[in-house]
Formats: sequence, C-alpha cells, structure tokens
Amino acid sequence: MIELKTIEKTYGSGDTATPVLKGISFRIQAGEYVALMGASGTGKSTLMNIVGCLDKPTGGQYQLDGADAVTLDDNALSHLRNQKIGFVFQQFHLLERTTALKNVMLPLIYSEPYPEDAEQRAEKVLTAVGLNDRMYYRPGELSGGQQQRVAIARALITNPQIILADEPTGNLDSKSGLEILAIFKRLHRDGHTIIIVTHDEEVAEHADRVIVLKDGKIEQDRRVAQPRDAEKEVDERIGREDAE
Repeated sequence: MIELKTIEKTYGSGDTATPVLKGISFRIQAGEYVALMGASGTGKSTLMNIVGCLDKPTGGQYQLDGADAVTLDDNALSHLRNQKIGFVFQQFHLLERTTALKNVMLPLIYSEPYPEDAEQRAEKVLTAVGLNDRMYYRPGELSGGQQQRVAIARALITNPQIILADEPTGNLDSKSGLEILAIFKRLHRDGHTIIIVTHDEEVAEHADRVIVLKDGKIEQDRRVAQPRDAEKEVDERIGREDAE
C-alpha cells in the first residue's frame, strides 16, 4: 500500500540548505500496524507529512496504493488524502464551539456529493469509540481522552484505509493513553493500516513493527516479537479497580 524509495527532504537551498530526510526507503503492506519512532529532530514529523501527502519530498519516489504521490497536483493530493487517510494528531484540532457530532462530520464537507446520511455516519463512529453519550458535548466539556476519541472518530468518518496518528497519546495521562491505544488495536484488528508516529518506546511496543529514525535515516526496521495488547491491559486495569 505504501512504498517509499530513497526519499529525501531538504529545506532551504545553497548555503542555508538543511537536509532532514536522507534516502528513506520502506514498504508498508495493507493491514500492518507500524510505529515510526525517533527522538525530536530525527525527521519523523517530516516523514509523517510526506506519508500523509501533506508535503512532497525533495527527491525520491512515493507510491500510495498505486498512485504516484510525488507528481500529483495539490487537488489530486487532497482527494487522495480524503479518500485514503484518516489523521489523528497530538493536538486534537477540534472546533471549540461545535459539538462532537459536528466535529466528526467536518471531513464529509469534501465529499461529492455530500452524503445524506452524514449525521448517521458520525453517530456510528462516535459510538464505536465509546462516545454515544457525549455526541452533543463541546470539546471544553470533554476530558483529554474523550477529545482524542472524537478526533479518532473524525478520522474514521470517511472510512479510510490508513490511520496516521502523530503522538496520539502525548497529551494524555497513562490511563487515557492506554484506552486510545486499545482503540487503535481494535481498528487494526478490523483491517485498518495503522501508522503511529511516536518518541515513546512503550507506545511503539503496541505495534507489530517499529521503524526507528536517526539523523534523517532509518537506523532500525524490526518486527515486534510480542506486541503489547492494550485491550487486554485496559480490561485488566478495570478488573483491578473493581476488585478494590
């Protein structure tokens, strides 16, 4: 589904040129759960923007589900993003004066034609992330974990093949973060391709594969022998709390 060959990204030119990505190559098959990992400044956010068709590389090739994402114009890239990729960010990027339901419906504005069942779709995905009783709440009335659930529901509303999450637990406490990872685990089990960008080793352990960046290059690309199961961990925590 995703294939990058010798991807390079340089900002500036001449004496001020700053190379950020230096020949990145990898494939991600449909249905994989991958963590892109690295410390700040390693190029992982730049790589995420390229994989998500939010930016173009300076050099190299990028095929997304058979489409040449390097040569497409802005309109074609926007269409590709809307059809193929659902985004989840560390900052939830919700409209503060709008209900959870309306926030989730926003990506459908770009659908042609606008679906008549838009509200029903939003209700369905909000229910899927456990917010059936919070649909008419505004972001300020929700916890951080609940806001991230709204963001995930918004990512799911177009039924994308790929969920691309940038530090999705970065602003959450450990309990809420684990609950969000449990949602990603379910989405992966349902057939979605999950790509999580993180600097956190514990978050990366929930993926099936970890790609580690260092200084703009791939330092490591490994399979996780026994990925952590966030769903199981959440159930165990609930059991302990009930016992107490």
